[in-house]
Amino acid sequence: MEAALRAGIALYDEGYYHGAHDAWEDAWLDETGDDERLLHGLIQCGAAVHHARNRNWEGATGVAASARDYLGALPSNYRGVNVAAVDAYLAVLARDPEVVERRPPVDITHRGATLSFADLAPPAAVRAAAVVAVEEGFDDETFAHAAEYARDGLDEGELNDYGAFLCDFLVEPENRALIAERLGQRVSRRRARERDVEGLFD
Repeated sequence: MEAALRAGIALYDEGYYHGAHDAWEDAWLDETGDDERLLHGLIQCGAAVHHARNRNWEGATGVAASARDYLGALPSNYRGVNVAAVDAYLAVLARDPEVVERRPPVDITHRGATLSFADLAPPAAVRAAAVVAVEEGFDDETFAHAAEYARDGLDEGELNDYGAFLCDFLVEPENRALIAERLGQRVSRRRARERDVEGLFD
């Protein structure tokens, strides 16, 4: 939950309002109770801002109101998230979605701070990097495999080469194309090795 929460907050705070949904969704589907309400509300908050920034006023107001139904039932600082401030902003957005054209959306904070990509530890950074890659038009299959291999390493207690590439991709926007190319080569070699041994012991 923590990695997904922080990845989504960083994506949102970095302006990937739509992409934040992808970081939160898997955790949201696995959670129940207040954790489910928090993630559901944050997903809808990102969707409301996304709709408003695309001038879909009706979509923005409807989703903002729905997000408040989830967040309004939570403590003001649930799991370290500034829930009360987000809820207050959503109340304004539900009444006046054009507010996004006059001032930036509310920052979502965690433990009192907005999050940039540089603030993310590897588990959250791996999640965020895969989302950024899709949002920016890189090959999603390559990044999905890389994220899977990186998570395998993290599960074993190490930041492997895949995880390191993904972390660098996230925090070095000026080098993303080069990093993506090198990561793609590494993933292709591993996929080829995996295909070579498939079925050998069936």
